[in-house]
Amino acid sequence: MARPRTAGAKSPDGEMDQNDTRLALLRDWLTSELGWRPERVEPASSDASFRRYFRAFRASATFIVMDAPPEKEDVRPYLKVTRLLETIGVHVPHVQAADVARGLVLLEDLGDTLYLDRLHAGDDPDKLYGAALAALLAIQTRGQEAARELPPYDAAALTRELALMPEWFYRRHLELELTTAERGIVEATFEFLTREALAQPAVFVHRDFHSRNLMVLPERGPGILDFQDALCGPIGYDLVSLLKDCYIGWPRDRVVRWVEQYRTLLRSRGGEAGGSDTEFLRWFDLVGVQRHLKVLGIFARLWYRDGKIRYLSDLPLILEYVRDTCDRYPELAGLAELLRQRVIPRLAPANAREEGRARK
Repeated sequence: MARPRTAGAKSPDGEMDQNDTRLALLRDWLTSELGWRPERVEPASSDASFRRYFRAFRASATFIVMDAPPEKEDVRPYLKVTRLLETIGVHVPHVQAADVARGLVLLEDLGDTLYLDRLHAGDDPDKLYGAALAALLAIQTRGQEAARELPPYDAAALTRELALMPEWFYRRHLELELTTAERGIVEATFEFLTREALAQPAVFVHRDFHSRNLMVLPERGPGILDFQDALCGPIGYDLVSLLKDCYIGWPRDRVVRWVEQYRTLLRSRGGEAGGSDTEFLRWFDLVGVQRHLKVLGIFARLWYRDGKIRYLSDLPLILEYVRDTCDRYPELAGLAELLRQRVIPRLAPANAREEGRARK
């Protein structure tokens, strides 16, 4: 998922952990095998997986080194998707060197100015989103050949993702046991959302195209990160990831305006944009419910399995996206009622419970 800027490989006193064996391996790779003698290596960020990123300083230049322990992360998909996106012409970190067996990749440094930071600072969202939508348009219209090299975002993948929500969000986080009737509503909703997603035109899907994976650059922006899980799937998926971002929300009328503007651009480039604004917006909204239900499960799991508490604070916005969309589509009325009666009232107490537990 996201790449929040958090320091990895640090000890409690703020210094880099000298007993970090992966960091020692990384330093040795830079020095002994690549012939580098970096002036220093500092934590750059970590993400929701087991990957970490370090910034290596060398003379007047800096580079990013990805540390992906091979027993937990495979860098080959990252290298493959990097190549595909570079052929499309969008700006991803160029790979300078890679050691697949040891899970180390030396990358172009795209800086540390996230879209999310600039949006919170008050930068013009129309300008930032305009650049992001232009990049997405390139991916979806110039990436047809590249998309054929990706695995399909098929029913199995969609269903597997949705299953995370009942397990980790309902049962583990909310401590909610559904009745037989409620389980039936959830299963019917999952089947409906899967059918709707599969009915959309299939394109290159980044899968995490949002403000924490887009970098503000002085030129050739935005820089695009965290794309290694790309699939060939629903055309609305990346658009909803961007415009119904899990980390920052916008008024519905503004979101609809951006969606309609994007559809106009898509049609002008010969993309499959549906028969009307209403159909395209339906694609956008419904695949958004699939995504946000999945993310509710993933963010809960990041706390209970991986000890990453910070994602719980994003759950209210994500749940609000689901509630709002369910209220707009009659096919989702059953889930809307379940959310109102049983789910929404439990979220704030559950978050407070776990945040208190984390402080102990």
